[in-house]
Parts: sequence; structure tokens; C-alpha cells
Amino acid sequence: MTSDSTSHVGSAQTAAHIAQVERYAAHNYHPLPVVLSHGEGAWVTDVDGKRYLDCLAGYSALNFGHGHPRLLARAHDQLSRLTLTSRAFHNDQLGPFSQALAELTGKDMVLPMNTGAEAVETALKVSRRWGYRVKGVPEDQANIIVMEGNFHGRTTTIISFSDDKVARDEYGPYTPGFRTVTYGDVESLRQAVDEFTVAVLLEPIQGEGGVVIPPEGYLRAVRQICDEAGVLMLADEIQSGLARTGRTFACEHEDVVPDIYVMGKALGGGLYPVSAIATNREILEVITPGSHGSTFGGNPLAAAIGHEVVTMLSEGEFQARATELGSLLSELLTPLVRTGHGNGLSGIRVRGLWAGLDIEPGGPSGREVSERLMRRGVLAKDTHGSTIRIAPPLVITADEVGMLVDAVADALERP
Repeated sequence: MTSDSTSHVGSAQTAAHIAQVERYAAHNYHPLPVVLSHGEGAWVTDVDGKRYLDCLAGYSALNFGHGHPRLLARAHDQLSRLTLTSRAFHNDQLGPFSQALAELTGKDMVLPMNTGAEAVETALKVSRRWGYRVKGVPEDQANIIVMEGNFHGRTTTIISFSDDKVARDEYGPYTPGFRTVTYGDVESLRQAVDEFTVAVLLEPIQGEGGVVIPPEGYLRAVRQICDEAGVLMLADEIQSGLARTGRTFACEHEDVVPDIYVMGKALGGGLYPVSAIATNREILEVITPGSHGSTFGGNPLAAAIGHEVVTMLSEGEFQARATELGSLLSELLTPLVRTGHGNGLSGIRVRGLWAGLDIEPGGPSGREVSERLMRRGVLAKDTHGSTIRIAPPLVITADEVGMLVDAVADALERP
């Protein structure tokens, strides 16, 4: 089965849309051959009127589904009032949003940006400046420890410490100041920390890596090592946070509180790019006027949407849904784990409504299974060749979870 982007194209209308993108848009993605035009809840519809169950949810940006009524109403109201001022002036939305997000995270202050990568960059800059101004590390000597298999974005600095060759190769020279250790290996981390270490950056669950969950107790051990060494713990919760795993933040599964939460994706409700870091005053006060900023960061529209997202999260409904339906997802997927058949899964990892499905060696590729799922009315995405990521909107129903697993089982069996 070919994985060419023009394969399995349905109508002439679909083919024309794809050809237009191929002609005029950079080829920095390899999308499935489907052209979407409408979304509602957990479902999307293509230009030919075919409906699909969205099981990627914009890489968790759509935790609340497509077009959630509360988010749409809040956005429409703000659109008619004020969208952008820049931070050269105050606006009436940033204060309430900042307070609500600080209270949700249990931190003193937030710094809003736009994209997840910008939030990660912000956390790195804050950590380095904190290291020089507070910890007393000599200028230009700070190091930050990162994890093998990480994914934090694709800016020049971030890909400098990526081990994904596709994202990294031929973009050097690379930014120095990072040390890579084995994800989940406590001793590897302990040995890497020295007097110049200012932070440890990690994903509580590695999403792009295939929903990789670290060993039980690992996050607690990281927290302890950081405390003992006087090092900041940075938790990239851009994909794992905001109810995806059944908790507001994935760190909560081990009762761990990082020094800096890094947030994005679902913070904008799937409507608008909104990101932020949250931390305590003694850390964030190293940022001074002009030392960091963004034209759109903290704009009124972003703040209004983000505030509604935080309000919805504070009610707990989405965390409860992810927990309950995640248990069902795990239960239904487990029988598909079988070896020696060539048409099963070699393993699954599930945390809330987030799953990584490893296809048995000798079976179809992840891309092939994704295409098979598409033809069965389910949209998902492969990673690392043989893993499928499942992350439906948290508004999905129990019946729809069953439909999803039935489609996976059928897609493994036949084209």
C-alpha cells in the first residue's frame, strides 16, 4: 500500500484541494489525504460530506472538542469588543485570565505567549536568567538537562537538544547549554546535575514519542533531585496537561508540583493560539520590562478564550470524563495486544484519554494503519513508524470509544 499523499483520494474536489496545497504550501507536513471543512464536538466532516471521528484532537489542542458552545460564545463576544492592544497598554481581559490561571496552577504569576514552542522558550530563558541572578551561576555557564525522545517544538534552540533527526538535521550550528539523559532513568539524571545546572526540562508523558509514560515514582525522584541540587523542575504539559490524562496536569498522578508549568494547545480551546508558563514570584520576577515579550502574547482575545478554558477546567467535568472513558479505552484495547499473529498490537500505553498503540512487528506500518482508519471514518496519526497515537476530544462518548476500538481492530486485520 502506498503512502503517497494523493492515494485514496475520493472526489475531484478533494483532489483539487490537495493539489493546491501541494503546489502552494511548504511540504513541512505529510497529512492524510482528507480535506476537512467542518467540525462539531468529537466529529469532523470533509469537503465531500463524509464524517470522521477525530482521534487526534489537534495534538490535544481540541480537548474540549470542535466548536464548544461556551468557547465560541466567549470568543464571539470578545471579537466584537477588542482583539489586540499589544502589551504596550493594559487590557481588561489579561488580569482576570492571569489570576484564574495562576489559581488553577497554584502558582503566583503567569507569563502568556502564543504557541507551545514560545512557552518552552520562555521557560528556558526564565531558567537561565534565574540561574544567573538568583542561583549565582557564572554568566554563560548555565546548563539545562533534557530527556532523550523529547519533543518541545521546532525552534532553533529547541531542535538543538532534540534527537529526532528529521526535526534536527541540517539546521546547525546548534544552541549549546543542554545535556541529554535517558528518560525514566533516575541515576542518569542524578549524574548529569552539577553546580551549573539551572533546570531540568521534561514531559511528564512524552506525547510525540508515542505516549511514553515514565516508571512509577520517576517524577517524584526528579522533584527530589531538583530540590537537593537547587535546580528548577520544568514540566512541559502542553500535550499532557489541561485534563487530557484525567488530572488537570499529568504531574498530579505522582503528586508532584514543578517549579514551572509550561502550557499551550488546549489553553486556547482549539480556537486560538494561547500558551503560558506559570511559576512563583521569586522565579518570574527575573523577567523585567523589555527582557522578554510578544506582540500577541496576552492579547484580549487570547485572554478571554483562555479564561473560559480555565473556568471550564476548574469545574472538573473534563478531568472526570478523561478518567472514566480512559479506563474504558484501556479495557477495550487490551484484547488487541497479541503477538505472533502479525495483525495485533505489541503493546499499549493509556493514561486518561491518551493512548499509544504499538503495532506488532511484521504488521502494517503506522501510516498504513492511519490510512485504514481514515477509510473507516476515524482520524488518528502515527509516530516513529509503528505507533499510533489516540487522543480524542474529551467530549467523546462511551459508544464512540467503542466505535474507535472496533475501527482499530478492523484496521489491523485488513486493508
